[in-house]
Formats: sequence, C-alpha cells, structure tokens
Amino acid sequence: MLRPIVVGLDGSRESLAAADWAAREALRRGAPLQLVHAWEATSTQPSTLPELSAPDHWARRILRDAMDRLSERYPQVYMRSEQISRPAADALVTTAAEGELLVLGSRAFSGVGGFLAGSVALATIARLTGPAVLVRADSTSESEREPVAAGMAPDRGPYREVVVGVDTDHRCNDVVAFAYESAALRSAPLRVVHAWRAPLALGSGAEDLSGQEDAVQAVTSLLRPWREKYPNVEVRLEVRNGRPAELLQHAAQDACLLVVGRRIRPARIGTHTGPVTHAALHHVRCPVAVVPHD
Repeated sequence: MLRPIVVGLDGSRESLAAADWAAREALRRGAPLQLVHAWEATSTQPSTLPELSAPDHWARRILRDAMDRLSERYPQVYMRSEQISRPAADALVTTAAEGELLVLGSRAFSGVGGFLAGSVALATIARLTGPAVLVRADSTSESEREPVAAGMAPDRGPYREVVVGVDTDHRCNDVVAFAYESAALRSAPLRVVHAWRAPLALGSGAEDLSGQEDAVQAVTSLLRPWREKYPNVEVRLEVRNGRPAELLQHAAQDACLLVVGRRIRPARIGTHTGPVTHAALHHVRCPVAVVPHD
C-alpha cells in the first residue's frame, strides 16, 4: 500500500497553499493524502464552557474546510484527516514517519501567528528522517509551470525546472534520488548545481580551470547511476565557483521546486538545518524540499 503525503494545517494561507501542493503531489504519485492539525488541548474531556470548547471547534473547522476545498478541487485523490492533541512538532514528526512526504506552509519564518511559521517548523524539519517540502502562500499550480500561449490553460504548460544542490564531499544519494524522481514525475528538466570553491592560493589561470574540470567529473560520477535509472530526465549541469547558498538561490528563481539536503546530526540542543538549507528556507520563493542524508 502506498504511504500517504502528509500535510500540516493551521488555517493560514500558507498551510492552505501547502495543502493544495500536497494534493497535486499525491495526484502525481498516485498516493493518498493525509491532513493533520495538531494542538494542545487543555483537557481530554468535553467542556460545557464555550470559551474552553472554542479551540476544539476551530481545530475541527480547519480540517473540515480544508477537506471540503480539496475534495472539490482534486476529486481523484483519496484523503483523510486527523486531529491530534499533542504539541505540533511532536505530532508532525510522528505522523510524517508513516508517510512518504511531509508538506508544510512556509512564511520564511517571519511574522506572527501560525504554528508552522517559525521555530516549530524548524524543529520539525530538524527531527525528520524523511523528506519535507515547505510551500509559500503564493505557490499555485500555475506558478509551477512555464508561461503558455494565449488560449491555453495556464496549469497545462510544461513544468519549470527542478533544481537540486549537490555536495560531492558528503553522501547525498537520497537527495539526488528525490530530485530525479520529482523531475521524472513532472517530465521536467533537472538542474544540478554544485558550488566549486577554488583554493585561495590559486589564480585565475589553468590551475583554476583544472580544478573546475575535476569538480565536473566528480558530479558526473555522482549522477551516473541516476542518469541510467532515469534516462528520460533532461539534466542541466551547473558547476560554478561561488557560495552554495547564493548559487542555489539564483538557480531557483524560475524553478518549480528546489531540493536541498540536510545532514542528520546526533541529538543536541537547538535546531540544525545547515547554513545552505537555512538560507534556502528564508530566501527562495518556490517550494523547497529538504531531504535528510548521512
């Protein structure tokens, strides 16, 4: 049985956009969709006081309204909902472990309100063992696709590029696999970005060129098994001297999805997503997939 695409809801515009994205991804994968709303109830027993029962009513309404909206838009997708009386991060991590993918709304972790807006989202991502996708409020089916000619439905054009950042110094097979699968599901080109940093002692001559050629060969070798597995995916290789976060931010400007990795670290105080992933979550406008790896 296919595992579900899980989406966390808090009633915000960002979480509703995430739910739409998750439904489209479920449709692409032929997977079920699971909607989750988490909140900490003050009591497990029903209350006769309206002021105490209001949060429970609001939580149920969030799920009901989202289910009605998505069922109308995506009737082909099987979906279910779940309300969980636990801290949000705990509930999302536990539910995501049984799913294929977790989808959350993203406000670039600024502003006020919504449990997915900041620290909880970061804490959730830092604890996941599977991939998560963060979606902005302005993400739509049309924004995923290239502009089309007049008279053609804007959500029927070809998908924009999927962009993935790779680091040849670490094992990132899970990151590359997710990127290739995402591109294949969309029949989209895959842009593979690798940041090569020339040693400070080198100049701008033949030694620099040789170092870049070595970097290209390392990335080509990393991708070889995936090119054989996905021969129909068009790959656009970009190996440039620069800072990884800046190169990815530039490459993702016209992308439908950015895929980045997060190294799994031993448990410690605080949340750790890594500087490149942290920058992507703050500055990239398209949906960002964060894939854990060793």
